[in-house]
Amino acid sequence: MAIVVNMPRLSDTMEEGTVAAWLKQVGDKIEEGDILAEIETDKATMEFESFNEGTLLHIGVQEGETTKVDELLAIIGDEGEDISGILNGDSNTTNAPTEVAIEEKAEAVSNSSTSEAAADLPEGVIVVTMPRLSDTMEEGTVATWLKKVGDNVEEGDILAEIETDKATMEFESFQSGTLLEIGLQEGESAKVDALLAIIGPAGTDVSGIASGFSLAPAETEKKAPKEAPKKQSKAEAPKQEVKASAPDTKRVSAPAPVTANGRIYVSPLAKKLAEEKGINLAKIPGSGENGRIIKRDVENYEPAASNVSVGKFVPSGQEDFDEVDNSQMRKAIAKALTNSKFSAPHYYLSVEFNMENAMAFRAQFNSIPDTKISYNDIIVKACALALKQHPQVNSQWFADKMRLNNHVHIGVAVAVPDGLVVPVVKFANEQTLPQIGAAVKNLAGKARNKKLTPDEMQGSTFTVSNLGMFGIDTFTSIINQPNSAILSVGNIVEKPVVKNGQIVVGNTMKLSLACDHRTVDGATGAMFLQTLKGYIENPVTMLV
Repeated sequence: MAIVVNMPRLSDTMEEGTVAAWLKQVGDKIEEGDILAEIETDKATMEFESFNEGTLLHIGVQEGETTKVDELLAIIGDEGEDISGILNGDSNTTNAPTEVAIEEKAEAVSNSSTSEAAADLPEGVIVVTMPRLSDTMEEGTVATWLKKVGDNVEEGDILAEIETDKATMEFESFQSGTLLEIGLQEGESAKVDALLAIIGPAGTDVSGIASGFSLAPAETEKKAPKEAPKKQSKAEAPKQEVKASAPDTKRVSAPAPVTANGRIYVSPLAKKLAEEKGINLAKIPGSGENGRIIKRDVENYEPAASNVSVGKFVPSGQEDFDEVDNSQMRKAIAKALTNSKFSAPHYYLSVEFNMENAMAFRAQFNSIPDTKISYNDIIVKACALALKQHPQVNSQWFADKMRLNNHVHIGVAVAVPDGLVVPVVKFANEQTLPQIGAAVKNLAGKARNKKLTPDEMQGSTFTVSNLGMFGIDTFTSIINQPNSAILSVGNIVEKPVVKNGQIVVGNTMKLSLACDHRTVDGATGAMFLQTLKGYIENPVTMLV
């Protein structure tokens, strides 16, 4: 049966999402837990994994496109299945959405009483489950309840603050009604989809639902609006009753209350608006429920005149910015590096080399007429020779195989106005230092003038990124896939070193090797660096 996958709500304030990258294509097999896509929210770009198995039959939002939460993102089903009815909005086929798959999943692991409780909910009763508020969240802890049993709940009210594996986030209600049951007390934890609360008409007995509930479908809340229209809930629990317990005159006289962990009671919309206006939330009186800051408080806020004294400096600057459309190069860089960072298990090995001999070697080499080599040329040559002795580091990872390259093509990262390009010095191990220097200079010039051909940027088996000329002492890089490693080269620094038991002035350089753990084990990377150390600290050996 076809399963409709909707745009997920990956953050507490997310209203819409943009597909940054699809990691699966139409026709691909999908396993439960596979990463379908990278979704850009209002806070971060996050991985979105599949909770279903099957074949990806349809992609509803292309890369770079944006859609609202709960709008069609993709369809998963059996290979060759007819989904035309779903795409055409046929009412007989559109009842195969995400909730169907989640209900089937929950049914397989829950006991019979749970299934019966979920199926026989009294009219208007809504089961609220522990939400998945981050891409890696498996369970959540209730940090604070902002509502208590018996309270009236309006759509958009903050029910609780939930502590995830990444942050403490506000969780708002998507329904209206009365809070009938709290499934987790403050400080208690539970898995995603466990019972969090029950909302419904005031006075409804839900003890049987709570006692028989072990795992509810994550989409239970989303079905509720059809069963309990907002108008009915508001009529049963008028909002005016809540206001009567805390008069407006009292609310506006003092700033919003602060929780024990220092968080201010504020709605997500008000918080966002305050950030845009540059207003300190601690100074805004809250007129919402229990003194909570809401949208109108921020819109109507004016700093008190007493805050400005004679002779006191008051900033009067205006926030300003320019927007520049992302170039195709910038988009390509972002996509490639994101795929690398999140697909290749990076680890880093850092070393510090003595550069005294290398400095003397370069000075002598450059004394030859019409000859000039750089430290980067020495490093590229040393890497090429070391890679011949360690083919595992000169390897490439593919889905079904690992390729150990016998040739050495070294990519040299070059900064250009639009970003970064990596032209390739081919057969670097067979070239002399002057030849490598000439090749790098030629390729770098072409890169800055946007004259590189596709062939000059393809085929690297290893990459060198050097920021030493910018005064950077140490840094790490993201692997240029499908390569297995990249070397980050820092500045040569004059510093005290110990030589023959004495502290003397020396020159050292720090390097960091980023490795893909799928192909390069720690010991393998360490042995490569030992070989590299021999060449760089004694560069005359490269001429033998």
